[in-house]
Amino acid sequence: MIRVQKLMNRAAILAAAAAGALAVPAGDAGAAGLYFTDRGVRPSSRGGAYIAGGDDLGAIAYNPAGVYEAGSQVLIDAALFEWRSQYTRQAIVRQVDPNTGEPTGASFVQTMAPVTGTAPVLPIPTLAASFKVAPQWVVWGGVWAPYAAIASYPEQVNGMPAPQRYALFTMDGSALALVGAGAAYAPSPAWRLGAALGAVVGTFNSRMVVSGCVPERMFCAPEDAEWDIHSELSVGPIVAPTGQLGALFIPSRAWRVGLAFQLPVWVRAPATVRARLPAAPVFERAVQEGEDADVSFDLPWILRAGVEARVEDDLRVELGVGVEGWGMHDDILVEPDGLVLRGVVGFPEEFRVPAVEFPRRFEASLSARLGGEYSVELAGRRWDLRAGASFEQTAVPPEYLTVLTIDATKVTAAAGLGVHLGRWRLDASYAHVFAAGVRVDPADARVPQVSPVRANPPESPNTINGGAYSARANVVGLGVAYTFEAAPEGSATPRAARAAAR
Repeated sequence: MIRVQKLMNRAAILAAAAAGALAVPAGDAGAAGLYFTDRGVRPSSRGGAYIAGGDDLGAIAYNPAGVYEAGSQVLIDAALFEWRSQYTRQAIVRQVDPNTGEPTGASFVQTMAPVTGTAPVLPIPTLAASFKVAPQWVVWGGVWAPYAAIASYPEQVNGMPAPQRYALFTMDGSALALVGAGAAYAPSPAWRLGAALGAVVGTFNSRMVVSGCVPERMFCAPEDAEWDIHSELSVGPIVAPTGQLGALFIPSRAWRVGLAFQLPVWVRAPATVRARLPAAPVFERAVQEGEDADVSFDLPWILRAGVEARVEDDLRVELGVGVEGWGMHDDILVEPDGLVLRGVVGFPEEFRVPAVEFPRRFEASLSARLGGEYSVELAGRRWDLRAGASFEQTAVPPEYLTVLTIDATKVTAAAGLGVHLGRWRLDASYAHVFAAGVRVDPADARVPQVSPVRANPPESPNTINGGAYSARANVVGLGVAYTFEAAPEGSATPRAARAAAR
C-alpha cells in the first residue's frame, strides 16, 4: 500500500511537471530561425553524439526511443547562446544612361562598410517530464527550442543607410519552439522503440527594406535611400505539426545502435505586413490599405544514426551521422491578401501588391559527431566527464547566402561535467562553434532586391547578397535532472547510474 501511494505521488508530481512544460508559451522559448549548433546541456557536451547513447529526457530532440532509459524523470536545463557575425557587402555597380535607363556597359565592384550582427543572450530551455506507466512503457511530454540566433543589424553605418538593409534589420520578436509528447516501448531487452507527435509553434518577425523604385528606373536608382520602403513582416501564430520515430538496438551491454527520423515541417501561417512608404515625391500622397498576408515555407526531414560503444562500464563513446533534407526549403512565399497601395503617382489608383518570393534554394546537408563520457568516483560522488566534436556541412549554397540566415560549414568543440547527488544529477556544458568564412562573388549572387511596386521585374535584377560573411558562437549550459524511478534492471544503463538513481 505504501508502494502504491508513493507511485501515485510520483505520478501526480510528474503529471504536473509535464503539464507545466507543455503550457510554456512559445515566446518564452527564446529562439527562432535555423539552429546553429546541437541542443541540450548533456547532449551538446558530447558534441551532439546522442542518437544511440541518449538515455534520459535529453533524447527527446535526438531519438525518442532513448527516453525509455530515463524511467520516471524530470529534466530542466537552459543554455546561454552568444552569437556574433560580420558581413562586408560587395555589389556590382553599373553605369546607366540617364535618358533611357539602359546599362552603358561600364561597371565596377563596390565594397561597402562592414556591419556586425548580434543576438540577445537569452536562456534557451528544455522542460520535460517522463513517467514509467508500465515495465515496458514510458510516456513523456516537453518543450524545447533550437539553439539559434535572433539576429539584428544596424540601420545606419557612418551616418548612411546600412548596406545589408535589403536583407535584414532584425528578427527581434521571433520565437519558435517544439512542443511534443511521446512514448517509448521496450518489446524485449534488446530493443527500444519510440515515437512522438508535436508541433513547431510560435511567431516569426523580420524587419527589412524593400525598394520602391518605380518600373524602368526612369526616376530613381535601385538603392536610392529616398525610395526605400521600410517593411515589417510578422508571421503567426505558427502551429505546424511534426513527428519523430526512433529505434535502439542493444545486442549487448557493450553496444548500442540508434536510428531516428524526424518528419518535415510544412509551415502555413497568417501574417501581417506593415510598411513605411518612401519619402520620394511619387509616394507623397500614397497610403497602404490592408495588411493581411499568408506565408508558406518548408523545413526539412532529418535522419540520424549512431553507434555507441560501452566496452567498459564507465566509458561510453558514440559516433553519429546525420542527413538533413534541406532541399525542400526552396523559398519563402508571402502572398498579400487585399493589400493595396493607393495614390502612387503614375500607377493605377488601386495597385494590388503581388506575391513576393524570397528565394532560398537550400540543399541537403551531411553531418558527423563523435563524443562520449567517462564516469569516475571522486569525493564520494559520481562524476561524468564529457567531451565531443561535430562537423556539419552547410545547407545554404553561397550564391543564396544572406544575413537573414548566415550559415557555413561548421566545427563544434564541446565539453561538460555532470555530478550525481542521489536521485539528482547536475550538468554543465560549454561549446564553441567555429564557422568557415564565406565569400559570395557579386557576379554569382542570386538573391534579388525585393521591389513590390515593380510590375515587370528586369531581366537582370539588382542582387543584394554579395560579399564576405563570418560568424561564430559560444554556448554555456546548466541543467538538472531528478529521477523518481530508474530504468529496469535489465536495461543497458550503466550499473553506477542506476545505483545513483535509487
